[in-house]
Amino acid sequence: QVQLVESGGGSVQAGGSLRLSCAASGYTGPQMGWFRQAPGKEREVVAVIYTGGSRTFYADSVKGRFTISQDNAKKTVYLQMNNLKPEDTAMYYCAATNMYYGSSWTRASVYKYWGQGTQVTVSS
Repeated sequence: QVQLVESGGGSVQAGGSLRLSCAASGYTGPQMGWFRQAPGKEREVVAVIYTGGSRTFYADSVKGRFTISQDNAKKTVYLQMNNLKPEDTAMYYCAATNMYYGSSWTRASVYKYWGQGTQVTVSS
């Protein structure tokens, strides 16, 4: 049984940093990512990593500010978020697929496993 557990959310001022963690148990698949959903908005991709080769993908809105990484020994994926902006405020979810989805990496529907989310709030 796959379980994804997020941690590390919180409240920060604009310009601050947070690091989210996603601990994965029972998962051996190839692709994990972070999504976020703000109130009244659709869930959107933030960053994705191929667990086998560490190739990464980012949404344009976070490029240069966020970094996704992994620690295979700890079976944990991280999202380092720097220079946070109020528009980054959202519930952040860890997600994982059961196969590679190359060009579909942005689509929430291809991710089979989801964590329960961790709230990130950025004040101006």
